Amino acid sequence: MVTNAHICFVNAKEKYHFILLKYIPENAVDEIVNLIFKRGVHLKITKTRSTKLGDFRPAPTQRGHFITINHDLNRYAFLITLIHEFAHLDTWNSYGGQVKPHGIEWKSTFQKMMVPFLTSSIFPEDILDSVIKYLNNPSASSCVDHHLMRTLRKYDTEPKLFLEELPINTHFRIKTGKEFIKGPEKRKYFACTEVSSKRKYLVNRLAEVEPII
Repeated sequence: MVTNAHICFVNAKEKYHFILLKYIPENAVDEIVNLIFKRGVHLKITKTRSTKLGDFRPAPTQRGHFITINHDLNRYAFLITLIHEFAHLDTWNSYGGQVKPHGIEWKSTFQKMMVPFLTSSIFPEDILDSVIKYLNNPSASSCVDHHLMRTLRKYDTEPKLFLEELPINTHFRIKTGKEFIKGPEKRKYFACTEVSSKRKYLVNRLAEVEPII
């Protein structure tokens, strides 16, 4: 969590408002702060995680649920991921663990929760267009929607390379540290050979990679 020992906050809402200004569009802050307090959420901003952008963990009661979001997302990706996790929270409060994590109940909840944010005062027009298309059938992660992910990447401070941008036979490394040789395209993936084991793996075309020269 971002803190500043030299700032005196009137209340917890003001503190959250101050912190979130760094991570999400300013015009979305008030609505998100209200969601945090209405749901009694503990929000934690975490270090980079290679396996997920955000996470929801239910508490034994409807108060005190935990949501975590990676700190290094750009402000638009951060906001979408945060609402994604709030949708998990609301789905859990309504159904407990009786429905699929990304089933129709979650999809419907996520779509409804995104509505107040679908405005050009929050998202640039290109992201807004991509988000609206994505919401027709939202998936487990915005990373699965290639058009939305490509659009969001434009707003990264330091955009990473995607696997699809490397030439065939390039030696590269993924976030986990594993090294591969890029092979032929297989629909949304590339068939790649792990350098250490010589085994073949399908790697997502939008995996963030580092070329090894």
